[in-house]
Amino acid sequence: MGVMSPTRRTFMAVSAVAITAGVAEPAEAAGRGDPELRAMLREIDPRRIEAIIRRLVAFGTRHTLSAQDDPVRGIGAARDWLQAEMQKSAAASGGRMTVALDSFIQPVSNRIPAPTRITNVVATLRGSVTPERVYVVTGHYDSRVTDVLDATSDAPGADDDASGVAVVLELVRVMATRAPAATIVFAAVAAEEQGLYGSDHLAQTFKDQGADVQAMFSNDIVGTGNAHDGTPDDSRTVRLFVEGVPTAETAAEADIRRSVGGENDGPSRQLGRFVAAAAPESLTGMRVRQIWRRDRYLRGSDHISFLLRGYPAARFTEPRENFAHEHQDVRVVDGVQYGDLIEFCDFAYIARVARTNAAALWSLAQAPGTPKGVVIDTTQLTNETTLRWQPNPEPDVSGYELVWRETTAADWTHCLPVGNLTTATVDLSKDNVFFGVRAVDRAGNRSPVAAPQPSS
Repeated sequence: MGVMSPTRRTFMAVSAVAITAGVAEPAEAAGRGDPELRAMLREIDPRRIEAIIRRLVAFGTRHTLSAQDDPVRGIGAARDWLQAEMQKSAAASGGRMTVALDSFIQPVSNRIPAPTRITNVVATLRGSVTPERVYVVTGHYDSRVTDVLDATSDAPGADDDASGVAVVLELVRVMATRAPAATIVFAAVAAEEQGLYGSDHLAQTFKDQGADVQAMFSNDIVGTGNAHDGTPDDSRTVRLFVEGVPTAETAAEADIRRSVGGENDGPSRQLGRFVAAAAPESLTGMRVRQIWRRDRYLRGSDHISFLLRGYPAARFTEPRENFAHEHQDVRVVDGVQYGDLIEFCDFAYIARVARTNAAALWSLAQAPGTPKGVVIDTTQLTNETTLRWQPNPEPDVSGYELVWRETTAADWTHCLPVGNLTTATVDLSKDNVFFGVRAVDRAGNRSPVAAPQPSS
């Protein structure tokens, strides 16, 4: 008997076991067993988060059209303070973290009545192994009241979205002293309330640079698990909105998706599955409730700017919103308090959201990147399935795993390690299950899953 090819060896390994063998392990890439991540999660401090939110609220208004040159009040004062805070953290990074202002002039447009300078405050923590691989996390620092063009009234914006900015700033602080394998970008973006203009500019900048952004998270309205409306407190849950059908898919890609039933396997949906596994409640104190939609009805956040460019992206938000505390003038009507006030924020809750973000980002950055060029061979009719993919660039990749699930299952249920190969054939029909491929490094960190495209 001759020497078997690597592909043939893989086929025989699967043929020899029942389909119910090899239960898929969760993608806790750098999770429960990572002492550095555990230390990082312990360092996240609700008191610091409270101080950040109180300082942002103290600027009176952070409306995009408010003063940019007043040192005390308005969005310019908030911008300068955020930059200074990020620079303080970056000073402890040993040169790995840099801070920059990403400014541009937004022409007259919807909700922008005159040309306006918009500035994102961005901290970049350069990766130590594959710096070209990028993960982004944002919160928006602008605020508003009932009239979206009212740039003078007090607009505290405590929950929407000083809470999200506090998550980002706290992540900057605790991660600045670390050395992730991939690059992490932390951004306080502006003009979200006027039309996502800040994040739109940031996402387009990445696109123009050809950046390999493999995941993006928007933290928007993450201030409390208590809606303050008499409903039960849900302070151990955060929602994660993840689309299925990619926002940026082309007509040709839509035809393929419809033909193979890939509505539940877009890159953002795979990102959601990864987060749920990498940031379990046992690690972060928070349950991630995936919502399989791009965003809420009638609303949108900064992750959409990245989805429009074809980047995997998702939005963290609290479990139940109180709309009297969002986009409202501060007032009392019939005994009901309106306005986005700090008294409605739960700083311990926001700290748990920060821990969830930290676990997801660190796990993504430490694990191999999502495999690219994954295809499923459709050149012939067969009851076997052959998958191919490009090798990952990370030097410590030890191999790859095939995962699969029934077409009616929400998450991967089976897994087969196939070694450090780029082709594998299994004795399972591609017509009956969904397949995916993920990379594994020598430390056991697993990448997000890549769903295959049919071969041409």
